[in-house]
Amino acid sequence: MKSELEKNIAEVVRQCFEQEVNVELDRPEEKFGDYSTNVAMQLAGKLQKNPREIAETLIDALKPKLGDKIADIVIAGAGFINFKLSDSALVESLGVEPAKIYQDQVIVTEYSDPNPFKVLHVGHLYTSIFGDAISNLLENAGAQVHRVNFGGDVGLHVAKTMWAILQKIGGEEPNKLEDVPKDQRADWMAENYINGTNAYEENDQAKQAITDLNKKIYEIHATDDHQSNLAQIYWTCRQWSYDYFDYFYGLIGVKFEKYYPESAVSSLGLETVNKHIGDVYEKSDGAVIFNGEKYGLHTRVFINSQGLPTYEAKDVGLIMQKKADYNFDKSIVITGNEQDQYMQVVLKSLEQYEPKLVEASTHLTHGMVKLAGGTKMSSRKGNILRAADVLESAGEASRQVHGKESNQTVLGAVKYALIKYRLGGDIIYDAQESVSLEGNSGPYLQYAHARAKSILAKRPEFNQTFSELLNEELNEQERSLVRKITEYTEVIDLATADLMPHHICSYLYELAQNFNRFYENNQVIDSDREALRLNLVKVYSNVLSGGLKLLGITAPDKM
Repeated sequence: MKSELEKNIAEVVRQCFEQEVNVELDRPEEKFGDYSTNVAMQLAGKLQKNPREIAETLIDALKPKLGDKIADIVIAGAGFINFKLSDSALVESLGVEPAKIYQDQVIVTEYSDPNPFKVLHVGHLYTSIFGDAISNLLENAGAQVHRVNFGGDVGLHVAKTMWAILQKIGGEEPNKLEDVPKDQRADWMAENYINGTNAYEENDQAKQAITDLNKKIYEIHATDDHQSNLAQIYWTCRQWSYDYFDYFYGLIGVKFEKYYPESAVSSLGLETVNKHIGDVYEKSDGAVIFNGEKYGLHTRVFINSQGLPTYEAKDVGLIMQKKADYNFDKSIVITGNEQDQYMQVVLKSLEQYEPKLVEASTHLTHGMVKLAGGTKMSSRKGNILRAADVLESAGEASRQVHGKESNQTVLGAVKYALIKYRLGGDIIYDAQESVSLEGNSGPYLQYAHARAKSILAKRPEFNQTFSELLNEELNEQERSLVRKITEYTEVIDLATADLMPHHICSYLYELAQNFNRFYENNQVIDSDREALRLNLVKVYSNVLSGGLKLLGITAPDKM
């Protein structure tokens, strides 16, 4: 109904005033109607007329066009036009599907991006959950989505970990790795990364050894060495990381189509940057840089003085490789805010010779995630907030609050607690608040869905549709709930267009509150309006389930 109403308003404006306007309908407070437009005020300046007079003209022309689809049209304030739909038009709006704004487009979403030889921290958890929700929205909008992951299996951080591992096991002795218990491998490597990083920063001799080891690890890839003792240690530990990543992604219900290791794109990045030395990149003190100052950015090194590609060159290679693999229409990369300026430089350099590729790329960034009362933590210093720590804190809170721990409730709690905030700012994660069955939480919405299902379960043979049963006016609470349900597709469209799933969280919470008001004042089972209200409960539960699914959250039938 919204699009039809916008179309009719635009037509009437052309007919009455010979003007083209951008008609956008808003949702006013319920007491003022179902939709509102400021089109009269848009026209007032152009026509040099009083907006209320313009509004009156428009209303007179709109009433015969809209007929019985509108119950009332009124002027409010300085010239807003408020529309109240008829009950039948409101019910018809329940069948409107979200717009397929990305129909048949190929979109690559890249998120999570953990590095082997390091621990999965809370930032990886956040981007995994958020990226999954974004990918769901894009698929829902008709896109063919390829979910990919990127991580550094080569580079200085790997050399730091490998150096510490060699110290730990007494040299290049791959058989010594058998002594590391399987369930401790991820934490063992994280500990070695910390030790290697501290040694690199505090000991010049260790720093030089790590620098030399970094070159040897690149050579392992260049020569495809799987036989030397050093190579065996490297490949074994890299696989340990991948095994843990797979385990953790399975735990949180996130899947990826492809994992790009840095080693797989380093050569392409190196080749691409070298190809454009002179016209885009320039040599400086034995390294290759991009002079970002020319574009109001900062200068960064793309190839270091040892001839090795830096993160910047690898990201160039990754973008080129993703294009070659998928020929995407759009590429979305999600990282922490600290990568914002870095990615601006990478994309600005690429823009000089692949402008269309950069035009199709979107970089989304998020803030830090901290536990309530916590501070920013660093994997380099060892006081990192691990991804597993957040899940464990939610599980412990669930046991304290509910006396039990349910995996679907814990995941619902964590996912919702992270997604409900607008992307960009820092997030304080409160475990107790996240698992609560009261307030704006995932478990609250899961319980709301289970409650609706329990009502429907009392009439298992029920199969009529709401529209077929509407033969009388809706009462106040029935109409309010129907009105709220009709907002669903608009919210999904907004969340998809903005790539902001927090809109869905806010809406689902408001919807559940609206249903509670309805249910408190309206008997469903054994009432004289049982069929109508059962249909209303059914539509409500379907919307709750659909919205939670887009967020990657289970909608249980029982709790």
